[in-house]
Amino acid sequence: MKLTRTQWILLTVLVAGILGLTIFSRRGKAVEVVVVTQGPMVQSVVTTGRIASVARNDIASQSTARIEAILVREGDTVRAGQVLVRLRDDEASANLAQARATVTEARGKIRQLATVQEPVSNQQLEQARATDTQAVRELERARDLLKQGFVSQSRVDEAQRAADTSAAAVRAAATQAAGNSSSGAEAALAQSRLEQALAAEKAAATRLDQLSLRSPAAGTVISRAADPGDTAQIGRAILTLVSGDETRIEASVDEKNLGYLKLNQTARATADAYPQRPFDAVLTFIAPAVDAQRGTVDLKLRVDKAVDYLRPDMTVSVEIITAQEPNAIKLPTDAVRRDTNGAVYALVNRDGRAEKVSLTLGLRGIGSSQVVKGLVAGDRVITPTTSADEGDRVREQSQR
Repeated sequence: MKLTRTQWILLTVLVAGILGLTIFSRRGKAVEVVVVTQGPMVQSVVTTGRIASVARNDIASQSTARIEAILVREGDTVRAGQVLVRLRDDEASANLAQARATVTEARGKIRQLATVQEPVSNQQLEQARATDTQAVRELERARDLLKQGFVSQSRVDEAQRAADTSAAAVRAAATQAAGNSSSGAEAALAQSRLEQALAAEKAAATRLDQLSLRSPAAGTVISRAADPGDTAQIGRAILTLVSGDETRIEASVDEKNLGYLKLNQTARATADAYPQRPFDAVLTFIAPAVDAQRGTVDLKLRVDKAVDYLRPDMTVSVEIITAQEPNAIKLPTDAVRRDTNGAVYALVNRDGRAEKVSLTLGLRGIGSSQVVKGLVAGDRVITPTTSADEGDRVREQSQR
């Protein structure tokens, strides 16, 4: 049968279409691939935190008083014991002066006992004893004269009364001397008064000292919340200091990373304010419990004190190095696939056809994973962004 011209044209177009479809199908699906590489790899946990000082102290008054002077400003460096704030102290100064005068009086009383009253009492005792001795002799003589008939009984009775009076005077003088001695009641009372006066002096001095607010340690003033003339309130901070030779980072990580962390792991940190000046840190604390509400674990890292540009409460990014491999097979993490059972695999371009390869992974880095088994350097892995399946013919449209 002879074909017309129109039929020949249609037949030619049909054959060309079939040939085109055959050629196109043999080219395969257009896919994006990544190349497996080999080299050093670091596994890390990345988080953010803040700079914290070891010690943070609020300088506040223990009583309500007017602020006379604030001797420092924000940013000033202070030494331990330095006076930072002076409060009004005229009443406290007067109380201390009065207490010191009482101490002086009490000490004078003790000296008076030792240098005046005790010697006088001893002298009076000796005089009383001498008088008593004389009275006893007069009584004995009166009795002898009575026996001889030279005096009457009234003379003896008078001598007896004199002897009794002198004996009583001796006892009184002895009691007085004992009381005025260094171990007597008067000395004990004077010592007690001195101790009370010393205690009152110490309390007054403490009260006065409390009106001069001092730095508890060497540090830096980071905030000031009052001015001279203001009234200091009990417990309300006037100044805030940070101190300590150690600077640390306080951060937290998702609890899923807890298994990667160990004490003394090194870290690399960068302050948001100084992105071009990274610094080192060491993990020194891992909280023993997980925050149930946030699902995080608190961490503390020690920073080398030579990093002098850090400031309290600065925001920092932290990368904690948990493992390293100097010669790892590396694959971008987003090229790793998982089947319905959770098994890890990759689709590899093998001579234009997608081949499924089971993988064993090792370290997890930032954006990449170590392939322990399944791939070698140079393999071309099809990314999951394309719709290729195992066994499909594929052609590389792009590479990254």
